[in-house]
Amino acid sequence: MSVESFSTKSRIASPGEGIGLDELQLAARNHGLPLEAMRYDVTPAGLHYVLVHYDIPYVEPAIWELTVAGCVERPLTLGLSALQAMPAQTVRVTLECAGNGRATLTPRPVSQPWFVEAVGSADWTGVPLASVLEQAGVSSDAVSVVFTGLDHGVERGVEQDYQRGMALADALADDVVLAYRMNDSELPPQHGFPVRLVAPGWYGMAHVKWLKSIELIDHEFDGFQNSVAYRMRTEPGETGEAVSRIEPRALIVPPGFPDFMSRIRFVRPGRVVLAGRAWSGWAPVDRVDISTDDGATWTPAILEESPHRWAWRRFTAEWDAQPGEHVLTARAFDSSGRIQPEVAAWNRGGFANNSTQKVAVVVTDG
Repeated sequence: MSVESFSTKSRIASPGEGIGLDELQLAARNHGLPLEAMRYDVTPAGLHYVLVHYDIPYVEPAIWELTVAGCVERPLTLGLSALQAMPAQTVRVTLECAGNGRATLTPRPVSQPWFVEAVGSADWTGVPLASVLEQAGVSSDAVSVVFTGLDHGVERGVEQDYQRGMALADALADDVVLAYRMNDSELPPQHGFPVRLVAPGWYGMAHVKWLKSIELIDHEFDGFQNSVAYRMRTEPGETGEAVSRIEPRALIVPPGFPDFMSRIRFVRPGRVVLAGRAWSGWAPVDRVDISTDDGATWTPAILEESPHRWAWRRFTAEWDAQPGEHVLTARAFDSSGRIQPEVAAWNRGGFANNSTQKVAVVVTDG
C-alpha cells in the first residue's frame, strides 16, 4: 500500500456511523485518566492520559543527544548527563489533549475517540528552556522555535517527524522546561523518555516528546502539525485558527459506584460531597458552579486554594441526594473572563471541546 493511498483530509463520521475499527485501534493504544483518579492532586504516571501519534521510540540514554541550532550564536549538542547537570526546576502542570471530548460531538470527527478523560496533572522536573537558549545565544532574527521528536510516521499522506513550532516569546516563558523526570521518577517511555518539552497552559500537542532537536528560525513555523493539523476549522478548505491554550474546564469525580457497561452511577440518599477538578490554560480558575439537575439551576462550589499556577484546582459542594434520576454537571470560570460553555462550538477536528460534563446518577436505597 502506497503512502499516496491514504486520505489527506480529516474525516467526519456519517450520520449514524458507529466507532470504527481504526478508531478502536487508536483507543487501544492510547488511554485516558480514570475519572476517579482525579482524587489525586498529582496523577500517578500510569493513570495519566497518554496519546502517541506514531510509535513510542526506543532510546538508549547513553547515546541520546539534543541539538540546538538555527538562529543561534553557539549551536549546542547536549547529552542527557550534560542536560541533567544544569540547574533544574519542577513545575506542576495539568496536561489535556486538544481532542478531549471529541467522541461526544455530533457529527463526530473521526480520530482518537476521547470522552473527557484525556487529562492528568503531574510534577515535571527539568531544565528551563530559556536557560538552554541563553547558553546557545538567541540571534536577533529568531522568530520561532521548532521542536522535533524522535517519533516518525505518516499523517494524512505526509511522512514526517513529529514537529511543533512555538513563537519565541512563548518558548522563553520561565516555566517552560525540558523535562527528564515525572513525579520525581525517571520519565516513562510513553511520556517522552529521555526528554520532553513541557509548555504549561498549552494543549498536549505542544508538549513534544522524545526530543531530538530544537531549531530557531527566522519566520513563523509552517510545518504539518502547526499549519495542517490542530486548526479550528468548520469547513474543509478553511485555514482555521490555530489550537493553542487550554480552555477552562471543570470535571466532577463520579460519585457512588458504577454500572459496568453504562457507567451510570448509583448513590445512596442523603448528604453527598461532590468533588472535582478545574483548570484553564489562559488564566487561573476563580469560580466553579455545580448543577445536580442538568444545568437547570447552579450552585457555587467551594474552590480550594493552590500554589501551583498551572495545575488543576479541587472544588467541592454538598448535595442532598433525593431518590430518582439526576444529571450532575459543573462549569469553570477563569480570571480572564472565559466561561466553560454547556455546548462548545463545533469544529472538524473536535478540538478544544470544553462542553460541560454530564454524569448520570441514580439515587436509590438498594
